Amino acid sequence: MALRSALINVMVSAAFKAARGLNRDFGEVENLQVSRKGPADFVSTADLKAEKILFEQLSRARPEFGFLMEERGSKPSTGDTQGRWIVDPLDGTTNFLHGLPHFAISIAAEERGQLVAGIIYDPIRNEMFWADKGRGAYLNDQRLRVAARHSLDVALLATGIPFKGRGGQQIFEAELSHFMGQVAGIRRFGSAALDLAYVAAGRFDGFWERNLAPWDIAAGVLMVQEAGGFVTDVGGGPIDISSGRVLAANDRMHARMLRLLKEAEKSLADQD
Repeated sequence: MALRSALINVMVSAAFKAARGLNRDFGEVENLQVSRKGPADFVSTADLKAEKILFEQLSRARPEFGFLMEERGSKPSTGDTQGRWIVDPLDGTTNFLHGLPHFAISIAAEERGQLVAGIIYDPIRNEMFWADKGRGAYLNDQRLRVAARHSLDVALLATGIPFKGRGGQQIFEAELSHFMGQVAGIRRFGSAALDLAYVAAGRFDGFWERNLAPWDIAAGVLMVQEAGGFVTDVGGGPIDISSGRVLAANDRMHARMLRLLKEAEKSLADQD
């Protein structure tokens, strides 16, 4: 059995507690009180309740840690480690509100600007993805490795589609047109956290997306890295979770995907 660090144990315990309410509310999704935050962006009572539980549990375990959370915003750290929790209590809210069983809790721990631990928990499938920096990535107690496929024509990729109120439609359409004729399939499941977890598990061969939030990808970035994958900005530069732009795959697939992304960007520039 894989030995989990103290940070992982704290996150796992908090996620299990928050997931009880999500599972209960998911079973009564038609009764949820829902309010609009912005274009195609919803927040539910389930989301807020889960975040409250996570905040309380994580604060109790590491009172010196700061927070970066989707609903509550940011709170500075008070300790020497400059630690903070990066939390998405419900990644895949739109799926959740439509009764689609594909969503997750995502929690990452960051110290001195470095991601050191992360979990992504799918409460419907009871799949706990977790990663400790330098110790590997796991699904429950099974060690994860990114897929070994290197050829685009057998690759199954994941991405996100820009929706109403968000920019990026033109570049996405250019990217999609460059990928579609080259790969075995492209999926859009609606949870970036699970997309990255699936890359770490070898279920997807690669993932790219723009316009994400840090809490969408923080845990997943570490997950892919610890599973032997390669994670950068979509332009190939160093990953910066605050930019919301990510490209993740094994090293050779990453290079092939990056080439197509750059070709797509050039084709769009040439049209101007």
